Amino acid sequence: MATRSVIATTTVVSSAQPLALDELAHACGADADWVVQLVEVGIVRMRVEEAPPAQWRFGSVDLQRALAARRLERDFGVGLDAAALILDLQHEVRRLKAVLAARGVG
Repeated sequence: MATRSVIATTTVVSSAQPLALDELAHACGADADWVVQLVEVGIVRMRVEEAPPAQWRFGSVDLQRALAARRLERDFGVGLDAAALILDLQHEVRRLKAVLAARGVG
């Protein structure tokens, strides 16, 4: 029986250690242009709108949303506009469920 080894790398993402554009792209298996499109459709949001892409920084929530958008593209053939809508609706459903749970409903 042959053994197979897998090497995994991790990157810490925090407010003190945000990801640069190229790092976010690499983490998602995409290119920088794809990340720019994520910003354009609102999947990830920039804190400073006027900053050039080379100065953009992304946090863990941005990474989660970007990875979710990548999965929607890959698994369902969804475009980024539709992915933005789906992710926003998923967020709203989670928020509403939390409100209901806090009120003891559901």
